[in-house]
Amino acid sequence: MQSDKLPGGARWDAQVPENWNGTLLLYSRGYSPVPGEPDAAPKQHRAALLAAGYAIAGSNYGSGGWALEQAVPAQRATIAAFAAKHGKPKRVIAWGSSMGGLVSTALAEAKGSGIDGAAPMCASIGGALGMMNMALDGAYAFRTLIAPDAGIRVTGIDDDRVNGKRVADALAEAAKTPQGRARIALAGVLAGIPNWTSRDKPQPAATDYAAQGEEIARSFVMGVYLPRTDQEQRAGGPFSWNTGIDYRAQLDRSGRRAMVAALYRDAGLALDTDLATLNAGKRIAADPKAVAYMRAHYTPNARPLVPLVAVQTIGDGLTPPALQRGYAEAARGDVKSLYVDGAGHCSFDTATVLATIRYLDTRIATGKWPQTPAAFVPHTPAPMLRPCWRGGKCK
Repeated sequence: MQSDKLPGGARWDAQVPENWNGTLLLYSRGYSPVPGEPDAAPKQHRAALLAAGYAIAGSNYGSGGWALEQAVPAQRATIAAFAAKHGKPKRVIAWGSSMGGLVSTALAEAKGSGIDGAAPMCASIGGALGMMNMALDGAYAFRTLIAPDAGIRVTGIDDDRVNGKRVADALAEAAKTPQGRARIALAGVLAGIPNWTSRDKPQPAATDYAAQGEEIARSFVMGVYLPRTDQEQRAGGPFSWNTGIDYRAQLDRSGRRAMVAALYRDAGLALDTDLATLNAGKRIAADPKAVAYMRAHYTPNARPLVPLVAVQTIGDGLTPPALQRGYAEAARGDVKSLYVDGAGHCSFDTATVLATIRYLDTRIATGKWPQTPAAFVPHTPAPMLRPCWRGGKCK
């Protein structure tokens, strides 16, 4: 159906099944460089959600890029527009993928948002400051130890694609040697990339450190050199920093020193020497005004006002599971954190999406969380190394 226009200029779309159960699913899409057409739900899940009796709706935010400042009001306006056109829903569940999971989390934390529950999936739920500080640590380590003269930028990036190409070229060259592979693994651990990231490969054994390093390398460029140009333009300057960070302590906190140390031993490198090099290197400072902007618009407070269930694969190399662990540990509210035994970014099948929605819908309807669906497994990811919450301190 043709999308309609919201007062702020964004466009929205919705579908209502004949057997509507009264619940509206408000979908927030992930990062896109352009607004595009509004998605009421991802295409691969749409038919099943409608068949299950759910109405679906979503907007295009009216802006491309990291558009949380525009997305949150656009999604709230979508709820109002839906009610005016189709009738007020009994309850509204906000759900979203990747950056859209952060949008859904922002709605869950806002007073009067019009939602009754939130299901951020494969989400940037750690917020831009914490997530991008972790990425900066990995990028700083990679540039310092592997490619100091390759023209790679860590902040102040004028073109993400050009910068990413430089990183990819340096990564491919470094991966040819045991020394390069060990240093890639160290940088990836500091960035929070998990030890399994590939949908097409099985999870490496707990002590197969070489395979774990390969998995980190496969997601390194996209997982560490995240789109930063648009964010810095919105914020008015660099908002990430590593001043005061002790990289020896960060590696210890990661819980993955044994893996990195083993790769360094096999490569004949001194891990302590590289950590000393990182700690002695020229640090990167942030613009306080840019930090304030990102804190206001892109940083959760971990205080959801409605039930929230966060879902992630255990092997997502783009939005690391560490972000979800960080949010769950900091949260004050009715929060559940669930994991899927799989790898890849936003790679959930339709059965998992439906299980998540029904799990949350039952919680809203009954006031109690039902038994955890069989689609999910117990898992404790690596910790979020640079937690940063609105209203709190940043590490």
